[in-house]
Amino acid sequence: MSDYHDDGAEAVRLDPRNLKALAHPLRVRLLGALREYGPATPSMLAERLGESSGSTSYHLRQLAAFGFVEEDPGRPSKKERWWRAAHRVTRFDERRLGEDDETALLGAEFLRAVAAAHASRLSDWIDGLPDSSGEWRYAGAVSDWSLRLTPDELRALAAELEAVIARYRRHDPEAPATAGAAMVVAQLQLLPRLGPGGSGC
Repeated sequence: MSDYHDDGAEAVRLDPRNLKALAHPLRVRLLGALREYGPATPSMLAERLGESSGSTSYHLRQLAAFGFVEEDPGRPSKKERWWRAAHRVTRFDERRLGEDDETALLGAEFLRAVAAAHASRLSDWIDGLPDSSGEWRYAGAVSDWSLRLTPDELRALAAELEAVIARYRRHDPEAPATAGAAMVVAQLQLLPRLGPGGSGC
């Protein structure tokens, strides 16, 4: 989520003005669903996320007001709007958490919403393991390592890992799927220990 490399026009960068639009768990999930699965209507998103269509419709309008989503002109409909993500990536520089109290509060809520979405994906994967079969059943990985690094080393590690992931990122939700391929979510978390019990300050 941090600003390790430039995604150009494909990225939206969070600032004190637009951060408030994403400091909400459902809005983070809606934006993620549009990026992963492609354009959808509020009803389609409601069914996918287990929400009401009134709720998804409202929060999509809020996301649109800040430029995170937009109506899909290729799918006009008199019955229900089709929405699509306006960018592929969201970038948030955690250093902005120290700018002022409001930005710190909104930034923390945004990061909590992202963390909840990550935890939900992991739980869904675990829940699906007993019913899965074939080569995909054992293709996933959940690992963690404790590393002793300087801040510069941590930033360098993050940049290297993102560069590796970028080499494999060829996802367009509207393009035909490659034979034998499936959606894979890569969740990158590099968490220095802060406060008591850790050496980070």
